[in-house]
Amino acid sequence: MSVPEQYRYSGSTSAEIAADVEQAVRTGALAPGHALPTVRALASDLGVSAATVAKAYGELRRRGVVSTAGRAGTRVRHRPAVDSRASRDLAVPDGTLDLASGAPDPRLLPDHAAALARVAATAGPPGGYREAGVLPALRDLARTRLAADGVVVPDAGLTVTSGALDAIERLLSAHLRPGDRVAVEDPGWANLLDLVAALGLEPVPIPVDDDGPTPDGLRRALDRGARAVVVTARAHNPTGAAVGAARAAALRDVLARHPATLLVEDDHAAELSPVPLRPLAGATDAWAFVRSVSKPYGPDLRLAVLAGDEATVARVVGRMRLGAGWVSTLLQRLVVELWTDPAVRAEVARARDEYAARRSALVAALARHGVPASGRTGVNVWVPVRDETRTVAALRDRGIAVAPGSLYRLASAPGVRITVGPLAADDVEPLAAAVAEAVAGTGRAFSA
Repeated sequence: MSVPEQYRYSGSTSAEIAADVEQAVRTGALAPGHALPTVRALASDLGVSAATVAKAYGELRRRGVVSTAGRAGTRVRHRPAVDSRASRDLAVPDGTLDLASGAPDPRLLPDHAAALARVAATAGPPGGYREAGVLPALRDLARTRLAADGVVVPDAGLTVTSGALDAIERLLSAHLRPGDRVAVEDPGWANLLDLVAALGLEPVPIPVDDDGPTPDGLRRALDRGARAVVVTARAHNPTGAAVGAARAAALRDVLARHPATLLVEDDHAAELSPVPLRPLAGATDAWAFVRSVSKPYGPDLRLAVLAGDEATVARVVGRMRLGAGWVSTLLQRLVVELWTDPAVRAEVARARDEYAARRSALVAALARHGVPASGRTGVNVWVPVRDETRTVAALRDRGIAVAPGSLYRLASAPGVRITVGPLAADDVEPLAAAVAEAVAGTGRAFSA
């Protein structure tokens, strides 16, 4: 069996083969999702042993460049942990309704102009190394806001990072080593799954229903040796699940039997969620609660509040000090202004209600067409399908871009994710009809 000619692989050692594949990913010669040859086929083509190729593939997996999934073989990750020209070039064609990005609607983000003007007027001289760290005003506001949601922050248990994923990466890096197991939701946040792969960690899937990760799934993952668990509090990406009071109590019971586990709780939607927070914070000895400002206030605001036990937060702060140092105090001042502006609070509340209306309308319209879907909170709706590739392609042919569930899944059933951010009220019914037709394998072009 010989290797197809689309790309000519090279190398005589595992290091050379791995470097060749990585370079091909960087240049775009091997695109995200591209299937690599089987170990035996590539070994035959290169004249090396199968063990040499297997070692190269193993190294690429550890670097987060490729993934292996049973009969699906080895493929370039959709978001490989190396800058890829092909990844940069993946764009939604002009004229296509982009429901794949997962981004908030720019029309529903608050205007920063007034807050920026106040920061400019009161900033004073530029800050220096001595003033680096968390601004007292932001720390006090964050403590108050978290306490209102039931998250009690220890005296030295709060810092800020450059977004939620930055916080999670620092937490996992500080507590775990390559090869360690981490329990993750399945389906779950694609960025997190890619990060886990890039850190050389082994993901252990936890099934998710409308109330979040299941207690039995969490129990099995911890029994399999997971040393950390990442849970989405609400606005789960991609399903919209939210942890309710009963589910939180059940998950706390499971976690109480594993007190050494690192618990990371992600509340990325924060004020955009229409349901109350049911925190798990403090359920284990090592815990962290992460709340980003990006979804409610704007993706370019790269700031997240990280609260946790003192030892866990101290590890993150110590590692930040050795690298990035701190989050810009100018950015922190802007967040303080946004948090304390009544007009901004009203804009965020309006966005929360609008997203809820769009999600509910789409889920109801899909139900009328016989298509089950979920989307209790957040900006996404999850639609189970039999064939992701066929459904995504059929919708793309109709001028609609949705995200394939393969980006978010480990062992769970297929589906597609639809972002409601760009949806107008008049889009909902035609979209639901198009999705139903795509799922059934027939249809016509979408017109908004």
